[in-house]
Amino acid sequence: MDLREVLRRPIVTEKSTLLQEKQKYVFEVAPDANKVQVREAVELVFDVNVLDVNIIKVRPKPKRRGQHAYMTRMWKKAVVTLSQGSKIELFEGA
Repeated sequence: MDLREVLRRPIVTEKSTLLQEKQKYVFEVAPDANKVQVREAVELVFDVNVLDVNIIKVRPKPKRRGQHAYMTRMWKKAVVTLSQGSKIELFEGA
């Protein structure tokens, strides 16, 4: 897998914004990506030093729209911890 295909999109929520104060950034990643691939992709794309990577599988949830019931999609997210002094400008709104 090409490292540029590992990172899908940044996750910008209230919780992920609060994690930035602790040098942690959240990304949606490819379903078959592992911690080593995520670390290498973030270091390559953003030119930062990664200390730790945590990966979470987000399970599908049942939803309804009127009479129609469906399930949301399953996806994978990664919480990447950067070294002190490093930051990703994408999240800073630069």
